[in-house]
Amino acid sequence: MSGFQNRLAQIKAEIEETDVDSVYERWLDAGQPDDIELIDVRERDEFVDGHIEGANFIPRGLLDVKIEDEVPDKNKKIILYCGGGTRSALAAKSLEEIGYSDVESVDGGFGSWKEAGYPVHIKETLDDDQMTRYSRHLTIPEVGEAGQLELLDSNVLMLGAGGLGSPAAYYLAAAGVGQIGIIDSDVVDRSNLQRQILHTDGRVGEPKVESARETLNTLNPDIDVETFETRLTSDNVFDIFEGYDMVVDGGDNFQTRYLINDACVQLGLPNIHGSVFRFEGQVTVFDPSDEGPCYRCLYPEPPPPEMAPSCQEAGVLGVLPGTIGMLQAIEVIKQILDIGTSLQGRLLSFNALEGEFRELNLTRDPDCPSCGEDAEFDGFMDYEAFCSV
Repeated sequence: MSGFQNRLAQIKAEIEETDVDSVYERWLDAGQPDDIELIDVRERDEFVDGHIEGANFIPRGLLDVKIEDEVPDKNKKIILYCGGGTRSALAAKSLEEIGYSDVESVDGGFGSWKEAGYPVHIKETLDDDQMTRYSRHLTIPEVGEAGQLELLDSNVLMLGAGGLGSPAAYYLAAAGVGQIGIIDSDVVDRSNLQRQILHTDGRVGEPKVESARETLNTLNPDIDVETFETRLTSDNVFDIFEGYDMVVDGGDNFQTRYLINDACVQLGLPNIHGSVFRFEGQVTVFDPSDEGPCYRCLYPEPPPPEMAPSCQEAGVLGVLPGTIGMLQAIEVIKQILDIGTSLQGRLLSFNALEGEFRELNLTRDPDCPSCGEDAEFDGFMDYEAFCSV
C-alpha cells in the first residue's frame, strides 16, 4: 500500500463516513432540511454533468477559503461528497482541523449515488463566455454563479431612457439582468447628451428606446432589450408592466409617478424610485407588497408647479443623474438577489454641492388611498387633472 493510501486509510478511520442511502433519507427524502449543509466538492465540469439536487457547490480547492462564508455555524451538520469518496474524506479532515465539529464524508461519493439509482440533477449553468464576463460577480459570496443565474433570469422595466434610466439601464445590462424593458416616447435631442449616456450625437432625432437598445446590446449581447415607444397611460400600463419583476421609475413628471405607483401597488411590484433637481437627488424603494410605504404615502398630493419645476425649466448637473441612477441599479440587484438592506422605508437624499447623503425614515400611511388598510381600487384616476390642482 502506498504512502497516500496509508494516509487516506488513516484519515477515513478518523472521520465520520456515511452511505448514499442515509444521504437520500436525510436529505432528499426529508426535503433538503435547513439543519444540514450538503456540499459537492468536485470540480465544476463534474458538477455541471450532474449532482445531488440542492447541493452547494464548493470545489475542494476553495473549500477552506469559502466555508466560513457559506457555513458560519461550525456546529452545523455538513455532509461532503465527491466522485468516489477520496476528496470528500480529505476535505472532511480539513474542516475538522479548522473547527467544524459535525462533518461527514459520503463513502463511494456520487458514483455510488448513481449506481444506487438515486435521482441526478442537472442544473442550468453559465457558459464559458459568461463565466469570463461575470467573473468578478462569481467571486462574491452573496452573488456567485447561482446569483448570476438569477440576474440573467430576471426582468426589469425601465420607465424612461433619460437621465436616470440611462445609467441604471447601462449598469443593469452590464450586470447581466436578462431582460430589460424600456418605455419612452421621446427622441434623442442634443440637449439630452449632457447626462443621458445611452445616446450619442449621431443618434440625434432617433427614438430613445432604439438608441438605448443599440447601446445596451453592444455592451452586453447576452441580454434581451424590449422596447415600448409610447407614452405610459392608464390604458396601457397593466399590459406593459405584465411579466416584469419590478419597475425602475426614472420619470420626470408627477402624472407618470402617480400612475407608476398605483399600477405597482395593484400588481405587487417593487418600485425603485429616483428623482433629481439641480444639485440634489433622491432614491428609495416603494414596495407595499412587503409592508413598505408607497409613493402616495410620501406625497399624498403633488406640489404646485411653481414648487417643482422640471429639469428643463430648472436645470440639472449632468453627472447627478448618474449617481442616483446607479443607486437605483444597486437597489434592483439587491432586490433580485435578496441581499443587503433595502432602501424600503428610507429615502436617501444626496446633495452634490455639499457632498452629503442624508436619510429620511418613511412609514406606511394606514389611510393611504393607494395602499392603505381600506384602500379600494376603482380604476386609475385622471392624473392630468389631479396634478394640475
